[in-house]
Amino acid sequence: MIQIPNPWAPMLLEAVRDAMLYHEGLLRSETIRDRADYEDYHLQLSQFLAYLKEEYVKVQDEAGVSLEDLKV
Repeated sequence: MIQIPNPWAPMLLEAVRDAMLYHEGLLRSETIRDRADYEDYHLQLSQFLAYLKEEYVKVQDEAGVSLEDLKV
């Protein structure tokens, strides 16, 4: 199990959310060649973000920012 300091947890959630937004843009692009790889990666990112949200709820008080305030 990877452990990160609770104050870094909001940054991790936002970084994964930003990665999802970036890959959503790639999926709308006509320049990608192997769309299936990007779709699979985007699915994995969304599953990872859902997992992180569940875990974040457990530490949000120590992190100092509520999940709702993060808007992820």
